[in-house]
Amino acid sequence: MSFSFELLPACWFLVGPTATGKSAAALVVAEQLGADILALDSMTLYRGMEIGTAKPSEIDRARVPHHLLDLLDPWEEYSLADYLAAAESAVRQVLSRGRVPLFVGGAGLYLRGLLRGMFEGPAANWDLRRELEAFAKRNGNEALHARLSAVDPTLAAKLPPADVRRIIRGLEVFEATGRPLSEQQQQGPRPIDERPAVVPWLNPPRERLYARIDQRVDEMFAAGLVDEVRSTATRPRGLGRTARQALGYREILDAIEAGASPESARELIKTRTRQFSKRQCTWFRNLEECRPMELTGNETAAEVARRYLEIRSVDRAE
Repeated sequence: MSFSFELLPACWFLVGPTATGKSAAALVVAEQLGADILALDSMTLYRGMEIGTAKPSEIDRARVPHHLLDLLDPWEEYSLADYLAAAESAVRQVLSRGRVPLFVGGAGLYLRGLLRGMFEGPAANWDLRRELEAFAKRNGNEALHARLSAVDPTLAAKLPPADVRRIIRGLEVFEATGRPLSEQQQQGPRPIDERPAVVPWLNPPRERLYARIDQRVDEMFAAGLVDEVRSTATRPRGLGRTARQALGYREILDAIEAGASPESARELIKTRTRQFSKRQCTWFRNLEECRPMELTGNETAAEVARRYLEIRSVDRAE
C-alpha cells in the first residue's frame, strides 16, 4: 500500500527530531497558510498518552485543527499501512474544505512511507518475535544485533542494538522471505514534479538539542509523567507491544517492575531520547527530498515559521 502520490504536491511538511520546537512553529505556519496539522508521529496515535508523547494541548487543537491523534487505545497495534491509509483519508478531508494539509512530526518511517510508498512485507510472526525477544533477554541486545548483521549487514549498520523492535522485524522478514529487508526496501524518490516542493527539517546544534531534550524530560516528570504511565499501564488491557516501547513509558515501567523508584528512570530517558534524536536525523539525511534547515536553537516559534515559509516560497518559485 502507498499514500496516493497525486496528493503529495498539495501537502506541506515540517519535520525534525524531538524537542526542536516543531509543534509551536507549526501553529504559526498553519495560521498563516490556512492549514490543518496532521501528526507525523507513531505514539500520539494513542489515547491517554498525553505527557510522555508531548501531544498537542487542547488549546493548541482549538487554535488549529489537528488530525491523526488519539486514533487507538494503548493496547492496540498499528502498522505503517494503517497510518498511510489514515493519512490519505485525512488529507482528502482537509483538501475538501479548502485547507492545506501540513504534516508535522519526526517519524522517519512514516515520512518515508508518505514520500515513497512502502514495502509490503510478510505478516507478523508472533511466535518468532517472542523467541527473538527471549533470546535478547538471555543474551543481550548486542547478540541479537549480531544475528541481524549476519543476514542483513546493511540494515544492521543503520540500527543500534537498543532498537530491538526493528532488529526483530529485520530477522523476521529474512526468515520469511530469504532476502534481507534492506534489499527489499529500495523505493526511490518520486519524480520532481510528483513530490512536495521541499521537506525542510529543523536542525539545531546538537548541544542545544540535547539541552532541550533534558529540559523536556524534566518538565514531563514535573507534569505527572509517572502517574500517567501508571494509569495507562493499569487499565484492564494495559499497554500493547508498540505503546509499551514509547520513550519514557518503557523506562518507567521497567523501573517499577524491577522494584526501583520510577524517578530512577529519568536519566535513562534523557539518554535514550538523545539517541533517538540522532536516529531521526539519520532518517532525514538519507531522504533526498529533505533539506536541513539550520538553526541556532535560540529562535522563537515565529522566527522558525518565518524561515520555513521563506524556504518554501523560494522552492516554489524555482
